[in-house]
Amino acid sequence: MSTHLTPSDRTFMRHFAIMIAMLAGAAVVLIIIGTFVWASLPKDSNQREVQRAGDRISPVSAVYAGDTGRAAMAAAKTAAAKAAASQVAYGGTLDGKTIFNNLCTTCHTNPATGAPDIHDKAAWAPRIKEGIATLVQHAIHGYKGPTGNGPQMPAKGGNPALTDAQIEATVKWMVSQAK
Repeated sequence: MSTHLTPSDRTFMRHFAIMIAMLAGAAVVLIIIGTFVWASLPKDSNQREVQRAGDRISPVSAVYAGDTGRAAMAAAKTAAAKAAASQVAYGGTLDGKTIFNNLCTTCHTNPATGAPDIHDKAAWAPRIKEGIATLVQHAIHGYKGPTGNGPQMPAKGGNPALTDAQIEATVKWMVSQAK
């Protein structure tokens, strides 16, 4: 066997080497292009971020028509009522004694606070003469005594989650105890 290459073998080897070099160069160019394309693609985002963005751009309300609209509005009203009820103090109870024991007892059983004691009939008599409506308004909006400088009765006893109906039930229960 001969180790010498013929002129046609040399031509083949030269063309083959050029073709391999061109293919390698094309591969490098494609890798660079692929890197730039991959870098320009949007990244996968966090699902929570996607949800928050959707909430920010969602419409505030919807338009309802016909029976479907009435059903949707009734469902929305029911859901809103349930959500509101879950925010009401003491589970929305109208038991004045329960509310008094949980909220009012601190001030209305301790003479040092300046609030009339629930068991002091003499202290309650002039207040009861003013009427339930006045006492309820004082409990709802707060009260500083007849001169405006007395002890502070905070609005809703300091619990804004109480409804007006709960305040009224509690005032009525307190008055029944003071009579």
